[in-house]
Amino acid sequence: MIEIMDTTLRDGEQTAGVSFNTDEKLAIAHLLLDELKVNRIEVTSARVSEGERNSFTKICNWASNNGYLDRVEALGFIDDGCSVDWIYSAGGRVVNLLMKGSLKHLTTQLKKSPEQHVSDVKRCIEKAVSLGMDVNLYLEDWSNGMISSPEYVFFVMDSLKESAVKHFMIPDTLGVLTPDKTYEFCKAMTSRYSDKCFDFHPHNDYDLAVANVYEAVRAGVNGVHTTVNGLGERAGNVPVSSVLVILNDLLLCENSLDETKLLKVCRYVESISGVRIPNNKPVIGQNVFTQTSGVHADGDKKGDLYRNALKPERFGRVMEYALGKTSGKANIDKNLEMLGIKLTPEQRQLVTERVVELGDKKECMSAEDLPFIIADVLKTDSNSGPDNIHIVNYSLQLAKGMHPVATLKINIHGEVYEQTAAGDGQYDAFMKALWKIYDRLGKCYPKLTDYQVKIPPGGHTEALVETAISWDYNGHNFRTRGLDADQTEAAIKATIKMLNIIENKLI
Repeated sequence: MIEIMDTTLRDGEQTAGVSFNTDEKLAIAHLLLDELKVNRIEVTSARVSEGERNSFTKICNWASNNGYLDRVEALGFIDDGCSVDWIYSAGGRVVNLLMKGSLKHLTTQLKKSPEQHVSDVKRCIEKAVSLGMDVNLYLEDWSNGMISSPEYVFFVMDSLKESAVKHFMIPDTLGVLTPDKTYEFCKAMTSRYSDKCFDFHPHNDYDLAVANVYEAVRAGVNGVHTTVNGLGERAGNVPVSSVLVILNDLLLCENSLDETKLLKVCRYVESISGVRIPNNKPVIGQNVFTQTSGVHADGDKKGDLYRNALKPERFGRVMEYALGKTSGKANIDKNLEMLGIKLTPEQRQLVTERVVELGDKKECMSAEDLPFIIADVLKTDSNSGPDNIHIVNYSLQLAKGMHPVATLKINIHGEVYEQTAAGDGQYDAFMKALWKIYDRLGKCYPKLTDYQVKIPPGGHTEALVETAISWDYNGHNFRTRGLDADQTEAAIKATIKMLNIIENKLI
């Protein structure tokens, strides 16, 4: 059984520009323990601020009421027991003490001898134990310690192995380890101290954190420290999503994680951290279950030839087939099948040619765009096709010191409706005017769940802007895009696509 200790709320919050408020911290703690089922969480550093103390106390109170208090941990320092007192008085019952794991860090930063440092550590451990607390111990800069001063590392372990430390936590603090060195050093620890529990804490400076976790587990460590979406200082920590799948699929190690809840947790942290998940991020990225090549789509159609054990259904997702200049008939067929649309071979060929043509022009397309492309190519009657809703006119007004105002005139199945509304921004005003019309008609509408704007790097003021908006309609999630030189107009185009998709029951 491999334990996962997630440190998003402590080490992950050290990401530049990321700061969670109390309610957000509590929500993340709940998601990690109750839903994703990690074994432990590290949620704060001692003595940071009064606000941090309040957040920690609130998490501890919640954890105590739900039987999780022994799984909530806080980072403490070797400071004559001040950190221990801070954590205990705030409600914590587990302290993760941070000692020096390399001789260079010890002599340069603390200017103490190994014997003095060990003596200080022992006093902090005794203080925590006297309060009834559990103690874990970080060996900060352990990886460099094993590279340049292994005798110091072993002196520390020999001096503390009989202490009340539950987990010895061995970090690659500067992310310098390679997979082979990770295995060698972790094996040295687990072999020499076989009765002790070791956690591996990797950083990702050389983009090797996931590979290093693989080797650390092979070497016999008992636990791995992760963060959601790989948040953390510099290049970040190892992502819990990647650790989960290598444990399940490659190492076949028993663990407690619920992979069906992974995407929910990752997207929540993305939304409140402001740090976007890259589209090609393994397991959780927007595009990782999307096939673009027509050859791949054809192979999947004939026998799932281009699919591996990472089935999207495991994570509450579906395989998608992108539309673009490399699309073939198989891509079109897969999308038509998902939409329930039937075309003759001749019609399908015309649609395929148009998709390739638009792809050459760098147009972004999705399955939701396909009905519009079909209507355009086949010249279908707009009153019966996907364009049942279109804008007749709109006006957006912006004045300094006043709320923006939008006036909208829209045609819905041949009937024209007009409405005016103010909002916090031009697009917000437009949407409020639109939903006023929908409320008057008694029509349901979706919830906007994400809003992304893409501007080409180095673009000029007249550059085209792509706005991608995600929607939730009765539990169905989909995305529409708009392209225009003006960001608000691009968003409005994406919105009209959304209305027609819902109106024509294309989801």
